[in-house]
Amino acid sequence: MAEFSPTADHAEIRDGVARVCAGFPGSYWRDLDARRAYPTDFVNALIAAGWLGAMIPEAYGGSGLTLTAAAVILEEIHRQGCNAAACHAQMYTMGTVLRHGSAEQKQRYLPGIADGSLRLQAFGVTEPTSGTDTLSLKTTARREGDEWVINGQKIWTSRAEHSDLMVLLARTTPREQAARRTEGLSVFLVDMRGKIGNGIDIRPIRTMMNHATTEVFFDNLRIPADALVGEEGKGFRYILSGMNSERILIAAECIGDAKWFLKKGADYARERVVFGAPIGRNQGVQFPLARAQAHMMAAEAIVYRAAALYDAGHNPGVEANTAKMLAADASWEAAEACVQTHGGFGFAEEYDVERKFREARLYQVAPISTNLILCYIAEQVLGLPKSYGAGV
Repeated sequence: MAEFSPTADHAEIRDGVARVCAGFPGSYWRDLDARRAYPTDFVNALIAAGWLGAMIPEAYGGSGLTLTAAAVILEEIHRQGCNAAACHAQMYTMGTVLRHGSAEQKQRYLPGIADGSLRLQAFGVTEPTSGTDTLSLKTTARREGDEWVINGQKIWTSRAEHSDLMVLLARTTPREQAARRTEGLSVFLVDMRGKIGNGIDIRPIRTMMNHATTEVFFDNLRIPADALVGEEGKGFRYILSGMNSERILIAAECIGDAKWFLKKGADYARERVVFGAPIGRNQGVQFPLARAQAHMMAAEAIVYRAAALYDAGHNPGVEANTAKMLAADASWEAAEACVQTHGGFGFAEEYDVERKFREARLYQVAPISTNLILCYIAEQVLGLPKSYGAGV
C-alpha cells in the first residue's frame, strides 16, 4: 500500500530545501544563539536557491508556487533542525501584497524581493496596548498632500532590523468616525531604507529564544501616498487574509519541529542502553513518542487542508486557526517527549534539544495564543456567545 502524504507531490522541494539546510548544522545555530546573532548566511543561502521567492509570480522573478508549496518549504527547514523565523514573514506577508497591492507596487518591489536585493521581513500590526485586539490599535496615518504621516508604536515586530520593507497596519480614520468597527484601518508597504533615525526608531527585545524581535516607534514618518496597499480604510480585511496565511505557514513550521523532535527522540531511544538494553524497548519511553507521532499526523492533515483551501481562493479562517493550534500542540508534545527521552542530556546544548525546545514553546503564544483560537472556534463554529471584546 502506498504511503499517504498530504505533500507527496513536493518531494523535489523537500530534497532541495534539505540540501541547503545540510550546510547549517546544529553548531551553526548554537553559535548564533549564544551571540543573539541573525542567520544572515542561512537566509542568503535560501535566497540564492530561490526558496524565499517561492510565492512571487514568475513574471517578477519568483517561482510562482502555491501556499502549500511554501508550507512544505518552511516545514522542511524546521524538520532539518534549522529555523525559518528569520525569513518566514517574506512568505506570509506576500499574500497581502499579491492579492491587494497595485501593479506599480508589485513591479517596483517584487523583482528585488525575488532576487534578494530587497527584504520584506517586517509585519507591523501588534501594539503594546492592544495585542490581539487589532481593531484597537493606535498607530495613525494622516494624509498630507502627496504623503502619509505615520505616528505610533508597534511591538513584537520581528526582523525589523534586517528588513528593507514593512507591511504596516495603521488607523486612517478615527475609530469613532468609522462607519463600521472593522473599517478605518489601512495597510501600507513601507520602504524603511533611509528612515531609521529619520522617522523610525527600532529597539531590540531580548527574549528566551533568538528571534530577532523588536519594538518600532514611528515619529512623523513620511511615506509617499502610493505606499497605500489597496483601498483606504479596508486594511483590516486585507490583514485578516494575511493572518490566515501566517497561521498556516507557522503551523507547517510546527509540524517540521514535531518531526525533528520525534526523530531525535526515537534515534536516542534506540541508541541509549541502560540496564543492558536500549531504553526504546520500554513502553514508558515508547508511548509518549508514539502518542506525539499520532497527534502530529492528525495536525499535519489539517495544516495542508487549510493550505489547499487558501490556494483555492478561499479565506479559511477556521481551518487556519485550527491548524495553528493543533500543530503548535503537536510540536510541544513532541518536544516534551524528546526532552523526557533524553533525560539530563536533553538540557545539554550540544544535543540541540534545549534550543529547539525553547523555540517550540513560542507557538503556544504567537502568532496568536491557543486560548484565543479556542474562543474563535467556540464563537465561529459552535455558535457560543463571544467571550471577549464588546459586551463583556
